[in-house]
Amino acid sequence: MSPSARRVSLEPAFLLHHYPWRDTSRVLELITRAHGRVAVIARASRGAQGGALQLFGEMLASWSGRGEMGYLSGAERVKPPAALSGDRLMSGFYANELLMKLLPRNDPHPVLFDAYAALLDRLFDAQDEPARALRIFERRLLEELGWGLNLEHEAGSGAPLDARRSYRYGLDGGAEPVDGVAEGTLIFCGASLLSLARDELADPRSLADARRLLRAALDRCLDGRPLKTREVLLEMRAHAGKPDGG
Repeated sequence: MSPSARRVSLEPAFLLHHYPWRDTSRVLELITRAHGRVAVIARASRGAQGGALQLFGEMLASWSGRGEMGYLSGAERVKPPAALSGDRLMSGFYANELLMKLLPRNDPHPVLFDAYAALLDRLFDAQDEPARALRIFERRLLEELGWGLNLEHEAGSGAPLDARRSYRYGLDGGAEPVDGVAEGTLIFCGASLLSLARDELADPRSLADARRLLRAALDRCLDGRPLKTREVLLEMRAHAGKPDGG
């Protein structure tokens, strides 16, 4: 191996996506704790490791290579895949798609890796609300990528938000107090913004407000790129007669 080549051993990782490569190999898109999002090629001869290469299951991945894309040399299962179904499964796919579209390759974000692992645990926990789990993950994603939201202080004065007041939220600045009747899509009560800041979201209003705000922030980051999982989830809910709350 040349001096410029790199070798990574037993790196905590999750599989986000995979697709065919040449005749019998596959490209694996991984999120790793120390190296961020990486792409590695899994040769067909490594099919015996398939038990570790599953979505929503933590593994220890090893790879080597000289360019942007390495070659997988080993994969060991740490935790079995979270058994998700229905909305929870689509929520997992949605988180994976967000990471694929917004997280640059080879940009380490250990906090985001931990946030993703926590999301999977929450989605697997039948007692945890999946929409709340997604909102917490979305906020952490925005923070880690440098697009965090100011949720506790007024944009102009810096004064603490008042839970009883209404605010107009500007994605480039933050919350500005509104007096009288407020118009616009990004109008929120202070209680909802503070609830999101504290990762509480324990009531329907704060959860719905968090969804509106975070969707607007993510849509700006996506710059017009659609999310396939969002479209599929909307279709699923329309057929089931459920409100759009994911």
